[in-house]
Amino acid sequence: MAYQGILHRYGQLLDLPAHTQPVSLLEGNTPLIPLPRLGRELGCELFVKFEGLNPTGSFKDRGMTAAISEAVGRGAQTVICASTGNTAASAAAYAARSGLRAIVLIPEGKVAMGKLAGAVAYGAEVIQVQGSFDDALSLVVEITQKTQIALVNSINPYRIEGQKSAAFEICDDLTHAPDWLCLPVGNAGNITSYWAGFKQYNQLKASGLPQILGVQAAGAAPLVLGHPVDKPETVATAIRIGRPARGEQAIEAAQESNGMIIAVSDAEILSTQRILASEGIWVEPASAAGLAGLMARTATGEFDPRGKKIVVVCTGHGLKDPAIVTESFKSPEVIPATYLALSSLILK
Repeated sequence: MAYQGILHRYGQLLDLPAHTQPVSLLEGNTPLIPLPRLGRELGCELFVKFEGLNPTGSFKDRGMTAAISEAVGRGAQTVICASTGNTAASAAAYAARSGLRAIVLIPEGKVAMGKLAGAVAYGAEVIQVQGSFDDALSLVVEITQKTQIALVNSINPYRIEGQKSAAFEICDDLTHAPDWLCLPVGNAGNITSYWAGFKQYNQLKASGLPQILGVQAAGAAPLVLGHPVDKPETVATAIRIGRPARGEQAIEAAQESNGMIIAVSDAEILSTQRILASEGIWVEPASAAGLAGLMARTATGEFDPRGKKIVVVCTGHGLKDPAIVTESFKSPEVIPATYLALSSLILK
């Protein structure tokens, strides 16, 4: 039978209400791509779970199919979210699929154009808030408490249920859990859902549990610093969040798994983005944070990856934030349309 999406494949494992009416764009089923060259350098078996190949280009689609399906089932007419970009595009797409109105609040001037374009293309009403993502989220929570508008941010428990499916897929592909899972941490819904998914699958199938390395950007690292960051700043816009909605659960996931949450610099993130591209995988900056953390800790000797099976989660496609690349790109050399001109340039 052809693949029909997350709710069809894993719905029996997800805690969703009986009234849920599936809305799918055939999300999930993303590849687990081996990185043999980099793996050899690190001495481990290394894979990328490339979530940028979901329908709207990020992992958010896993949770959004569940959240929108539940909202449709209870008769919601409008959904709303605060977003640094990926949630906006995903909410807009699934709302469009189901005929719902979508409203998106973004922090003023803080969203990559590739992400904003997605929300606009799918027909969402986009509103900029004078403040941070955290300010926008506070407004979203308030209005959904006072109206019938459905909230679809990751504080919606059904988002976590859908996102658990990524852990199920990794275990199915490897036949067991990896030794380590490395991933970016922003609002902390993803690390929370992965850990919940691995624990559930282990109970059902004795698939084992990974240790988890959660990685924040140094300019937006409240879980590492131990306090909120009022004005988070990082080139990794997807994790530019100073007050993670699921911060406590993220810390629990790291502690329960005998893992850790660390921070890396923007320079390390951008360097790792280029390394991934050299392996044929183009991701947005935040997506490189997990591997950046692994490489940073390995370089200092604080982590020994040798002999381990490690999965790095890359959460969004590079097309989400192409300006990071294009702004530093020199205009290509212009030559006459002749063989002589071409050969003299490339056959030096």
